Amino acid sequence: MRVTVTGATGLIGSQLVAALKGRGDEAVVLSRDPERALRSLERSTTPAGGGTTSSASSGAVAGSLRTVAWNPTDELAPASGLAGSDAVVHLAGEAIAQRWSAAAKQTIRASRVEGTHNLVRGIAALAPQERPRTLVSSSAIGYYGPHGDEPIDEEAPPGQGFLAQTCVAWEAAADAAEKIGLRVVKVRTGVLLDPAGGALAKMLPPFRLGVGGPVAGGRQYVSWIVPDDLLGIMLAALDDERWRGAVNATAPQPVRNAELSKALGRALHRPALLPVPGLALKAIYGEMSEVVTTGARVVPVKALMNGYEFRYQQLDAALQSVLSQ
Repeated sequence: MRVTVTGATGLIGSQLVAALKGRGDEAVVLSRDPERALRSLERSTTPAGGGTTSSASSGAVAGSLRTVAWNPTDELAPASGLAGSDAVVHLAGEAIAQRWSAAAKQTIRASRVEGTHNLVRGIAALAPQERPRTLVSSSAIGYYGPHGDEPIDEEAPPGQGFLAQTCVAWEAAADAAEKIGLRVVKVRTGVLLDPAGGALAKMLPPFRLGVGGPVAGGRQYVSWIVPDDLLGIMLAALDDERWRGAVNATAPQPVRNAELSKALGRALHRPALLPVPGLALKAIYGEMSEVVTTGARVVPVKALMNGYEFRYQQLDAALQSVLSQ
């Protein structure tokens, strides 16, 4: 299979490219800086001394990995990176975990909505026989907005607020690919437990010092997932025609923030008793702090119905695994 990947140098993108190469697939990466992307991905996915590299102004090649230049917000995705691919995995987007100034909001929204529009328009510009058959597009459980204790599946309506409405527009841009014959899967990712980045990476320093604890009272739900299962869901969505529409990429057992804090303390053999006031987070992150101080109890109904077997359903085992890598 040939798979075009955007956002390939990000936390999950680089792992996805490695997984694709590991199972014998060909990866075509769309990147603003194709030569730098190729060097980064080769370091993370190729054994020392393996492979040769060639480059040009519009892209670069190394073994089964090829990179092609694309600026998502300014131009249509290039035919040279799409034609002949079997599928596209779209992960590109500005980081959400930052203070949401007016400029940051504009950049976050444009990177996702305009970037996805330009990707789909680039696919539409191809001759029908050259188009990929599948689009797996990233989204987020922020689509649902804050909720209480009730379980939330893929049929729940969207929430209000900046993140929820950004997800709505982001997914609508991906859905446009259905009109030109693609099977579209929108992966609504939960809180990723990866010590190399994301929420867990920010939690580790204070917890390792013994000064971690629950946030804003700790009653809000955290719908988490580990990289192995997020990658597993994405690969299943690529391979299996049954996967369509929105899919929650979260472990089957979401936990409250206080439970997450206790489990992380156990994994690190540190106390986890010092609470973090919600006002302190708001002072640092402003409006974005609501992502941490509120939550939703999201469950992966579609993934389970499609027969996906989660490697990690229990939080303690999941944390022990990711922290030992």
